[in-house]
Amino acid sequence: QVQLVESGGGLVQPGGSLRLACAASGSILTFYSLGWYRQAPGKQRELVARIISGGTTTYVDSVKDRFTISRDIAKNTVYLQMNNLKPEDTAVYYCNLNRISGVIWGQGTQVTVSS
Repeated sequence: QVQLVESGGGLVQPGGSLRLACAASGSILTFYSLGWYRQAPGKQRELVARIISGGTTTYVDSVKDRFTISRDIAKNTVYLQMNNLKPEDTAVYYCNLNRISGVIWGQGTQVTVSS
């Protein structure tokens, strides 16, 4: 069973940047989708960005032009580059791998945007 471990979260001021990383313990070469979700206090978990099999990327409207999802197949790692962060981006960010064997979640990493 592949495991996912997120890193890169932290406290950043509005307008700042962070890069989240999701390291998989096995290959991420084949999948239906690789994605980043987030959950803010009192809110439902929402899809932030994902890569669909074939390479197409999608983003929630609120992060378009600010966030970029990418993957490094050789390192079995998915990244989320987050620029121009806003207080409303504050949440726990989770990595998600959807493949034929099922859906796998990471443990999450906290991102706090505050001055």
